[in-house]
Amino acid sequence: MRQVFNNIDFYKKALDGISLRNTAISHNIANANTPNYKRKVVVFEEQLKAAMEKRQVSLRTTHERHIGNRKTSFQPRILEDRSLSYRPDGNNVNIDTEAADLAKNQIMYNALINQVIGEFEKIKNVITEGSKY
Repeated sequence: MRQVFNNIDFYKKALDGISLRNTAISHNIANANTPNYKRKVVVFEEQLKAAMEKRQVSLRTTHERHIGNRKTSFQPRILEDRSLSYRPDGNNVNIDTEAADLAKNQIMYNALINQVIGEFEKIKNVITEGSKY
């Protein structure tokens, strides 16, 4: 039965990373005029890719009886971009870049949600067609 939810587990982890990235971008935009603020970036794609190749994507659980308590744990990371600032106040947030990143992140989110919907449609079809026999 767990095999059925492998793709959904993968999409859940990707959505976690995208959600965290959305929060980081929102913080960057909110602090665009804060002196010495350094923009935050979220990295998770390489970790997710490596876990997917090993087929060991798992959910982080808070109780031993939760579903998804498997071999590898995946956690998106927030990093601080310490690159040079072209502004005299030390802030390195470029509002145009952040807006573009936000739009890109939204497109990725929508694509993943459509994939999750497709996975549940497959499960629904199996149940519906299986009940006909």
